[in-house]
Amino acid sequence: MPGRYRIEVMHGVNLDQLGRRDPLLYGTLTLPELERQIEQDAGALDLDTAFFQTNHEGAFVERLHSLREEADAILLNPGSWTHYAWAIRDALEIAALPALEIHLSDVEHREPWRRVSVIRDLCFATISGRGPDGYRDALTQLREELDRGVDRGAK
Repeated sequence: MPGRYRIEVMHGVNLDQLGRRDPLLYGTLTLPELERQIEQDAGALDLDTAFFQTNHEGAFVERLHSLREEADAILLNPGSWTHYAWAIRDALEIAALPALEIHLSDVEHREPWRRVSVIRDLCFATISGRGPDGYRDALTQLREELDRGVDRGAK
């Protein structure tokens, strides 16, 4: 395996309410508990993680703007911004880093408006409906994607 990569894990609007929000859809873990699990899973894959959560779209955009020099890839769950926040989509495009879209709930089998993703075409993969375990799968896919980039001389 090539060296350690830094993964920015970004959580958007209302994800700070995990543990309080509908546990049938989102599980019972709080955001700090989820982040500890992600950090452990990342460590096992020789990945470093940094975490960011905000309920302010502009702050999410500004964080994306800053990532080009700070991260190797992005794992993002923008929450409901996924479905309409074109400014986040533009900022993700500007960041120009490998990105994976993730959702705790199965957005493809919920309300029709949740099936729309304005960021999906900028992400090399999407994981939805696997709850907290989906993050482990996402980290594995990110690691593989980054290693492929190194093999192609992209890093």
